[in-house]
Amino acid sequence: DSAGMSSERLARLDTALQQATDSGELPGAVVMIVRKGKLVHARAIGWQDRDAKVAMRRDSIFRIYSMTKPIVSVAAMMLVEEGRLGLHEPVAKFIPEFKDVKVGVESTDASGKPVLTLVNASRAMTVQDLLRHTSGLTYGVLGPQTLVKKAYVEAGIFSQKWVLDEFCRELAKLPLVNEPGTAWEYGHSTDVLGRVIEVASGQTLEAFLSERIFRPLNMADTGFHVPRDKHGRIAQPIPDKYTGKTPELLDLREPATFFSGGHGLASTAEDYLRFTRMLLNGGELDGVRLLGPRTVRNMSANHLNERISRGNMYLPGAGYGFGL
Repeated sequence: DSAGMSSERLARLDTALQQATDSGELPGAVVMIVRKGKLVHARAIGWQDRDAKVAMRRDSIFRIYSMTKPIVSVAAMMLVEEGRLGLHEPVAKFIPEFKDVKVGVESTDASGKPVLTLVNASRAMTVQDLLRHTSGLTYGVLGPQTLVKKAYVEAGIFSQKWVLDEFCRELAKLPLVNEPGTAWEYGHSTDVLGRVIEVASGQTLEAFLSERIFRPLNMADTGFHVPRDKHGRIAQPIPDKYTGKTPELLDLREPATFFSGGHGLASTAEDYLRFTRMLLNGGELDGVRLLGPRTVRNMSANHLNERISRGNMYLPGAGYGFGL
């Protein structure tokens, strides 16, 4: 209350999450809230590993999946500030295979059967396109199953078997679902951005993130795998309440070979809170500056305009935008 937060309303969060845990919708949760630089709410609710009867802890380690994306985007913008990367530079400058990428145009033949025609892209895919998901790349599993998306599924591109540079070379062989810069489509853009960072920096994505973001911000439990002495802190899934199936999640116990910029990291609530506080503070935390405040404002501004369609499920329509 002294920090300007309602303790009664914060308690509603605990109640709601406890109910979700009790009903089997969630195994458990960790919640941390900071206001004006002060930690005003911190709770560990439910189970870190329900089957093993291990209670959730504030330092439990989670697979953070797409929460990897903002971290990789910050890494890219650090290189932009250093002049080693430009928002309007073509992706093909860093990954030559994307120079000849094709766009898949769907139509129907005389019998009404769907037909896919490959055409040259009208303009190059840029670094900005990767950051704002207007590259034309897709995941292939979200929204209506078009012929392009089926091609992604059939190619087995959604796999952890890759090394990042090989993944990008294979991805470049698949058609784009849209012309670059014309539509917002949540997909593999940030994975490709990770490879761009590798080429521009001369380091693996793992090394760059560790050296330039995790160590400076004291994010000691964040990385692409969890060392053996921390295995007992990994949060585990439960069977889905509605399907009864337990999701197959990333194996964090073995060192990763695929440094996926779109989904590969593990972290704790406290570590990720430090990252978000850095952004809230305009690129700085505890005397460590990763980005300038104007860069953070640019990242968090809307980079979609009226000519860019909101292509799939996460941007329902007018009033929704997306930054970098």
